[in-house]
Amino acid sequence: VDAAKWRFENWAPGRVNNELQRYVANGELDGNKTAFCQDGALNIRAMKYNGQVISARMNTRVSWEYGYMEASIKLPKGKGTWPAFWMMPDDQSLGWPKCGEIDIMEEVGVDPNITSSSIHCESYNHVKGTQKTASRKTAGAEDEFHTYALEWTPNYIKTYVDGVLLLNFPNDGAGNVSTWPFNKKFYITLNLAWGGDWGGYAGVDESKLPATMQVDYVRVFQKK
Repeated sequence: VDAAKWRFENWAPGRVNNELQRYVANGELDGNKTAFCQDGALNIRAMKYNGQVISARMNTRVSWEYGYMEASIKLPKGKGTWPAFWMMPDDQSLGWPKCGEIDIMEEVGVDPNITSSSIHCESYNHVKGTQKTASRKTAGAEDEFHTYALEWTPNYIKTYVDGVLLLNFPNDGAGNVSTWPFNKKFYITLNLAWGGDWGGYAGVDESKLPATMQVDYVRVFQKK
């Protein structure tokens, strides 16, 4: 993995969403790789090691304000997996959720092939149960690569699966950070969580480990 383009989180279990995995620095712990490139794809792997589950959460070093963000991903299998392709702002001084969050693609293995997109802000977030979200079955999402994309402009946020619109969140034009904090730079995150509030809502099945999320590419386009 190109360290000039990606940085890794180094987190203990339970830091967010009561997730069970440990995110390891540099995508590796004692020679066990949780993020590596092989056969032209990025592999993010959750595995058992030394009595714990280790995985990777990696962020782009570059951030963008508006654009078209797209990734081709094959999702992992197994109850407990929680892969995601999403974005957070460079400036998180307002705290979550007021700072904003854009979830381009999420899936939990207990509900295989159901992919979703969501946005979170102060007015609309999952803590209040008011998040703006959309989901549908993406047949074969765990067996083959599918394309997940974000179209983000000053006027709206839209997400797509294989070119078909999934979520449409328009800017209400009120100029209120509580409903539209999406006018600043955000970076991209790829991660594979294990368990947690959503990924583990029906328990986990450790017999499915190791589990791997594969990413063929991540692309960002902007208008000049």
